[in-house]
Amino acid sequence: MVIRSAPRTLAAVASALLMLGGLAACGQDAAGGDAGGRVQVVAAFYPLQYVAERVGGDAVRVTNLAKPGAEPHDLELNPSQVGQVSEADVIVFLKGFQPAVDDAVEQVGGDRTFDVAGVEPLRDAAEGGHEHDEGAGAGGRSEVKDPHVWLDPTRLATIGDRLAERLARTDPNRAADYTARAQALRTDLSALDQEYTQGLRTCQRRELVTAHTAFGYLAARYQLEQVGISGVTPEDEPSPKRLAEVADEAREHGATTIFFETLVSPKVAETIAREVGAKTAVLDPIEGLPAGGNADYLSVMRTNLGALKTALNCP
Repeated sequence: MVIRSAPRTLAAVASALLMLGGLAACGQDAAGGDAGGRVQVVAAFYPLQYVAERVGGDAVRVTNLAKPGAEPHDLELNPSQVGQVSEADVIVFLKGFQPAVDDAVEQVGGDRTFDVAGVEPLRDAAEGGHEHDEGAGAGGRSEVKDPHVWLDPTRLATIGDRLAERLARTDPNRAADYTARAQALRTDLSALDQEYTQGLRTCQRRELVTAHTAFGYLAARYQLEQVGISGVTPEDEPSPKRLAEVADEAREHGATTIFFETLVSPKVAETIAREVGAKTAVLDPIEGLPAGGNADYLSVMRTNLGALKTALNCP
């Protein structure tokens, strides 16, 4: 994971606390106040926002710290956002994915947190695909955890169930509503899971060549093999050696498509595609949504399924 500047986040925390103290002295509501009695939820990035909105419904007000169109790995919090974290009733985040959020949670989160990384053990980054040494520490890539748990719909459904329990502890009078909405989310995600299982069952190829090694959970769930050009964060730049290795693997498996994602440059994928005579296509890790669109998690996952079926030649 990329580690951001801790002093900058700590400065934002200090500014936020001063601001909140001033608001309290003036008798004003800070970031989390809701006259309608809704639970104030802060979500660290889009998939967590989606789950919180589905499970919380009209009983919650969800604020996403990562803006549409922005790469959530790069998130830096300003004092206003730290104030939102401080004032939230529930903070939904994934420890290790966004260091700036981790810092704010440690400083002002208290006992109001829901860490998605603690719902089920995260996979090692090297699982579900070809392992390589690039970007590894002394212990290798296995020390790095893959955060992209939401790309397995069944795991996301479990996160929804646990979030319903967490919201019920904060707001016990609406516990049954949270449970019912989590069940409705699970029904939708189970249907999506079946679409993927059926759609990818008889593909002629199983290798998934991606610019960003973000699809380990998806590959493991649907018996695909991920060949990643770079690491689990988009900032991991592949070396010429790694580019050559991926090109060789793509040729070996007859890959016809090299996938890139929506929020980062396609240049690396285009380089490999030219080398092996393949085309490029978008496979979205759904870390965030583009600005100005009307897509959601389910629609993007179904778009991804269509792209996979085309690339892997699935009848």
